[in-house]
Amino acid sequence: MDELLGIDVGATGIKGGIVDLEKGELISERFKLPTPKSGKPKDIIKVIREILLHFDWLKKPVGLGFPAIIKGGKSLSASNIDDSWIGFPIVKEIQNKTQGPIVVINDADAAGIAELYFGNGKNVKGTSILLTLGTGIGSAIFYDGVLLPNTEMGHLKYKGSIAEDHASNSARKRNDLSWEEFGKELNDFLNHVDFIFNPNLIMIGGGISKKFEEYSSCFSKKLDVVPAKKYNNAGIIGAAMAYKIYGKKKKKK
Repeated sequence: MDELLGIDVGATGIKGGIVDLEKGELISERFKLPTPKSGKPKDIIKVIREILLHFDWLKKPVGLGFPAIIKGGKSLSASNIDDSWIGFPIVKEIQNKTQGPIVVINDADAAGIAELYFGNGKNVKGTSILLTLGTGIGSAIFYDGVLLPNTEMGHLKYKGSIAEDHASNSARKRNDLSWEEFGKELNDFLNHVDFIFNPNLIMIGGGISKKFEEYSSCFSKKLDVVPAKKYNNAGIIGAAMAYKIYGKKKKKK
């Protein structure tokens, strides 16, 4: 299995692409559709099916990154989507529409897997953390290359509310922060993360990673922070890799 479709479900868009699993690169054009405003299961699953139809991928294996805690085939949280996803049998219901095997994983964990295999997280010993800064803050934690799934650092209690209210890209836009102001705000949060987890490396992912040089000068020198290499394609690439990793394990049972 050298090629596989990866899909990344985000708060504003749902993106898909065919991934070369050996190189960790898209070998098709990225196809993106708007995330339905309702955020409800029926509407989002319909868009996922449309992406499969676009790539002529029905009945074929799919890896899917989704903005929720994923456990036992169910979505157990709802980050920037409708609350009806909480407790929803996501794997079963998507398979009913796509007619093929699927692995569903937390979207930030998917992005982290892309960096682990093909980016700056490769061969990092000890603890490494990817933070995806977008509508919220997603997180993926690895220890010696092993994923600790379903962490939610964006929901850490922080400065009287939660972290993503202050250090996400949407917070930057909402508060009309300059890059320097945002860099200082993000630095505060990264120091908070460093105090709790003491990671050897922190990677900044999401579209904002392309602007890393605009705000990284504000980071404390004690922090080892780098931009994610796979940028906005990390979620698609990591979702496809998740099927390769976890789909095979399921078949062996």
